[in-house]
Amino acid sequence: MSGRPIAPVAPATKIFICEECILINSHWVHLRICQSCGKMLCCDFSLHQHARRHYEETGHSVISSAELGEQWLWCFLDEQAKNY
Repeated sequence: MSGRPIAPVAPATKIFICEECILINSHWVHLRICQSCGKMLCCDFSLHQHARRHYEETGHSVISSAELGEQWLWCFLDEQAKNY
């Protein structure tokens, strides 16, 4: 991830939803958490790919999985994953 430090895990919202999918009455496959702002969004397997769109709009490049039992980060900028 280009030698940049990975942000600590941001606290998730209390309700596990894609905030953007709810606004458009859509659904998601898996949830991701932005490590810069804590926003919870849907994954690239979801129809609208809100986590990726969030990165493209804000530059917030690191997300973590919000799925139970998964402990990994993904950097859109470097296209690399890291377990924690």
